[in-house]
Amino acid sequence: MLDRKFIVRHADLVAENSKRRGVTADVAGIVELERKRLEKLAQAEDLNRCANETSKGIGKAKDNDERQAMIEQGRLLREQKDAAQSEHDALEEQILALQVVLPNLTHPDVPSGGEEDAKELGIGATPKPAFDFKPLDHLELGEKHDLFDFEGGARVAGSGFYFLRNAAVRLDLALQQFAIAFLSDRNFTPVATPDLALTGVLHGTGFNPRGPETQIYSIENTELNLVATAEITLGGMMAGQTLADTELPLRLCGLSHCFRTEAGAAGRASKGLYRVHQFTKVEMFAFTLPDQSEAIHEEMRQNECDLFDALEVPYRVVDTASGDLGGPAYRKYDLEAWMPGRGDAGEWGEVTSTSNCTDYQARRLNVRFKTSGEKGTKFVHTLNGTAVATGRAMIAILENHQLSDGSINVPKVLRPWVGRDVLEPIA
Repeated sequence: MLDRKFIVRHADLVAENSKRRGVTADVAGIVELERKRLEKLAQAEDLNRCANETSKGIGKAKDNDERQAMIEQGRLLREQKDAAQSEHDALEEQILALQVVLPNLTHPDVPSGGEEDAKELGIGATPKPAFDFKPLDHLELGEKHDLFDFEGGARVAGSGFYFLRNAAVRLDLALQQFAIAFLSDRNFTPVATPDLALTGVLHGTGFNPRGPETQIYSIENTELNLVATAEITLGGMMAGQTLADTELPLRLCGLSHCFRTEAGAAGRASKGLYRVHQFTKVEMFAFTLPDQSEAIHEEMRQNECDLFDALEVPYRVVDTASGDLGGPAYRKYDLEAWMPGRGDAGEWGEVTSTSNCTDYQARRLNVRFKTSGEKGTKFVHTLNGTAVATGRAMIAILENHQLSDGSINVPKVLRPWVGRDVLEPIA
């Protein structure tokens, strides 16, 4: 959430930023309502002061008539104060409803536009495979190796759920183990997080769990929701806390299941494991000082690149355009892996993203830091980044490492956990 004083002082900038992000926002309405709120606040405070002064004077009244008159005057003043306070509170609710819609500010280097306007920043170390045969997609490879059971998943939980089988289970666990070990060596503290979070925590991290277009599964008759990412739980872990500046940056990597309704998702590119209702992910998260966040963002991007270079997966890095950032992100980088089985000749598919959310989430979650010797506290900055979402990473590995006979080379870094160098077809 943006700072309200900043919104009022820089209304034109905030309105233009919202337009650039493709968000309909009533910034002028916020400014006018805030003016009225401050007037009502001053009125309520003045009436309260007068009521207190009247109460103090009751004991000094000359006679009973004067005392009763002062009591009545105090009662009227309190009623007027309560009315002004109620009007103030109603204005505050209206402002908050408009304020939470506003997106974060946008890094000046972010390209304008939508998904198709993302700017390519670089290519990974592994080149696209030069197949001398028509490559199979991950579902066709899955049939040869008996890796997935989508029909069984649908019988158990409905469309979009699945069973992993045989080598797919070991690959999934290998990706988790590798990502946790990889990040632990880079000063990230591993955390296994809850798969549920309170509605307030989701709101704090910028997710809408109960709206008509939500991607969140909510638990009926409770304030609990299944998490879409460990970003939610890791951010919420420090809600309402004040950290010492010497504790920052605080780097975490969270292991969690992720649940998404994927409402409206369809199409050929979304088939199989690419867009499902449940998957496992290792997520990077950091709480930082404001002047550290851009450097940590670049660090997270490099971690993602190094991780997928180690997995021997071709990818490109893109700077996400303003209209595709989502509310909390100030800037977001995506890694898109080459997926030979997509489309007629292969396509790029997103496998990771990393976002600098500056103080947008921290302001909602009330996560602050204190500097020794200085008065007051300030909001931290928060960042998040996918280390590995196991389903999409598995697609990229299977399709890029396939051989003409249907066997699949296991990336060297995963072999200790998978237990094999090559996966041989079963069917």
